[in-house]
Amino acid sequence: MQTILLTGASGFVGRHLRAALAAGLPGATILTPALDLTDPASVDRAVSETRPDACVHLAAVAAIGVARDDPRTAWAVNLDGTLTLARALRTHAPGALMLHVSSADAYGATFRSGLALDESAAFAPLNTYGATKAAADLALGALAAEWGEAPRIIRLRPFNHTGPGQGGDFAVPAFARQLAAIAHGRQAPVLRVGNLDAARDFLDVRDVCDAYVAVLRDGAGLAHGSVLNIASGIPRRIGEVLDRLIGLSGLAVRIETDPARLRPSDIPIAVGDATRARALLGWAPRIPWDQTLRDVLDDALAQHSAG
Repeated sequence: MQTILLTGASGFVGRHLRAALAAGLPGATILTPALDLTDPASVDRAVSETRPDACVHLAAVAAIGVARDDPRTAWAVNLDGTLTLARALRTHAPGALMLHVSSADAYGATFRSGLALDESAAFAPLNTYGATKAAADLALGALAAEWGEAPRIIRLRPFNHTGPGQGGDFAVPAFARQLAAIAHGRQAPVLRVGNLDAARDFLDVRDVCDAYVAVLRDGAGLAHGSVLNIASGIPRRIGEVLDRLIGLSGLAVRIETDPARLRPSDIPIAVGDATRARALLGWAPRIPWDQTLRDVLDDALAQHSAG
C-alpha cells in the first residue's frame, strides 16, 4: 500500500488511525483531502486527484443521538455518501481496496438472543444510526457481487470502542467528563446516568485501529466482499464500567438516574464473536481494559485542566 485515502481523518477514530497507520505502514502516504460526502462532485474530485491504492472509509454520522435528531443528514452521509465514494473508486481507482467501517449496531434486535453474534447474524437495527450503517453494509455487499473486484471491498463491523479523545455523546467518556468536572469543583459530586444494567462488548480504539491496519498490511488473502466482526467477546456491564472509573478517580460520588439518558430500545446484552478476524488477520485486543479506562479518565481530567 503506497497511498491510503482516509475519510473521517479528523474524527475520534481517524486521529488514532493516522498514528496506527504511520506505525504499522511506515512507507505509506496517508491522504486526507477535504471532501463532502453529500457532494458527489467533491468526492469524485478527491478520488480522481489521489487515485489511492486503498481507502479506509471512516467518515460517518456516528453518534446515535445525532443520527436520531437529524436523520436526513445521517442517511445522506452514511448510506448515500458511502455509495458515492464506492462509485468514485470504481471510476478512478478500480484496483484499490475499499475498507468500509460498518458497525455492530446493525445487528440491533438480534442481540436479544443473548448470544455472541458472528458475521452470519441477521441485521435488525433499532435506531437510525444502525439502520444507515446496515443499509450501507448491505449495499456494498451487493455491489461487491455485481462489480467484481473493482474496487475490492472489505467490510469490518467493530463493536463499541472507546479511548482518549472520544466525544461526550458516548457512555465511557461521558462518565469520565462528569468525574473530571467533579474533581475540578465544577460539578456537584453527583453522576447523572442512563441504563447501567446493559452489557456491551467494549474495545479500546487503538485495538480497533490495529485491526484496520492489519487488513491493509496482512489482508491480501481476504476474499473480495469479506465481512469481519471486530469484538472482544467480553460483555461488560455499564454499571461495572462506571464503578471502575469511579474507583480510578478516587472520588466519593452519588449516582442518579437521568430519564433523558435512557434509551427505549436498549437491549440487555450485546457481544460479538470475532473468531474470523482472529483466524484471518491474527488480530486480538491487546490493551488492558483498566488502561483504556485510565487513559479516558486522564484525557478528561487534562481537558478540564486546560479549560
